[in-house]
This record gives sequence, structure tokens and C-alpha cells, in this order.
Amino acid sequence: MTTQNNLFLHEEIMLLALRDEEGTIASGTMYQYAIGAAVLAELLLNQRIVVDKSGKRKLVDLVSSTPLGEPLLDHCLEKVTTAKRRAVLQTWVSRFAGVKNLKHLVAQRLCRRGILRVDEDKVLLIFTRKIYPEVNPEPERKLIERLREAIFTDAPDVDSRTVVLVSLANSASLLNVVFGKKMLKARKARIERIVNGEITGKAAQEAIQAMQAAVMVACIMPVMMSTMHH
Repeated sequence: MTTQNNLFLHEEIMLLALRDEEGTIASGTMYQYAIGAAVLAELLLNQRIVVDKSGKRKLVDLVSSTPLGEPLLDHCLEKVTTAKRRAVLQTWVSRFAGVKNLKHLVAQRLCRRGILRVDEDKVLLIFTRKIYPEVNPEPERKLIERLREAIFTDAPDVDSRTVVLVSLANSASLLNVVFGKKMLKARKARIERIVNGEITGKAAQEAIQAMQAAVMVACIMPVMMSTMHH
């Protein structure tokens, strides 16, 4: 994974979520859950975990605790390894999404790869925050090209990592940021086919479904909380 182009899924999500010039997160995205689900997908795709389908609930089983050599993935794998009891996919997506300093962990790795740089700006003249403007646009350009080919052509085969990426970016409202709603509307059926796994293997499916469930829970919770307070 040392080459510039081989980014992990959560790094790709981060690139899509960050505004290139400003280095801040595009508004209205559920990027934390997309990152949580991307980590889950990496652990599934790298055979570190599997889903136990014997019962009704989709519980996660550890297959191997061998580190992958990427801090966030290994931190999350450690969480699965040391968990007192098994949990369902959505729970893990939420737990991974809630990792402390999640954004900075991912962005700093992208800085080390020379894709972003770290900077600071002032908010309301009081708070300083770290921002991550893009310095090497090439990886994101290639990424968007992959998404474009998957969504805007009728290629019969889309590789599983791209399927996961399309699905995560779709669930987290990141596709709107990249392509705009109008263009995507015409390709709704195609996106659904990709997300439903009609164009790929099933390994990716589970992470995608967990992400969608977690995002739904995340969207419903604040609504429920606010109605309870009124």
C-alpha cells in the first residue's frame, strides 16, 4: 500500500469529503459514518473479520488480529480483538465512526503521503482549527474518474472496492458534493444496481448494508432527540 494511488477506502472517503481549496469538510455529509463503514469494509475485504450468518443478527467474528500497518485500521481491529462480546455490523460502524480525532487521524496520513497539507485557520477570530488543503490533486482526480466510470457508463463489471466506494459515498451524501444532484438523478437506477450488489461480489455488500443501517440510525437519532425535547 505504499504507492501513491493505492489508498485505503477511508482515505478515499476523506479526500471526497474535504473541500480541495479550503481543506474543510463539505457540509451536509455523514462522512464519519462513511469512514466507519470504510474501515469495516477494509477489515472484511482484508479477511480480518467475517460476518456470522447463522443467527438472525449479523454478528462480527474476528478471523485474524494481524495488523494491516495503517494506524486507524489497526486501532479499530484492536477494538474488535479486545471486545468483551460480539457486536453487529452497525454497532461497529458507529464505534469506528466515533474514534477520537477520526478526521485528523485520516487526514494526517494523507499529509504524510503528500496529498494534503496541514494548515491552521481562525474561526471567529478565537478558535484555531486544523485544515487540510489538497496539494496533490492527482489521487482525487483518479478517484473521481473511477466513480464517474462506475456511475456514468454501463460497464458490466465494477471492481468490489469501487462498488464499496460508490455505495459509501452515496449513503454519506458525498456523491452530491462531487457530481451534483442533477447529474446523479439521471443515473439513479444505475447507482441502485451498484449499491444492491448486482454488479459485484457479496463481500462488499455487508459493509455497505451496515453503513446504510448506521447512517439511518444516525439520521433518526437526532430527530428523535429533538422531538423528545419539544
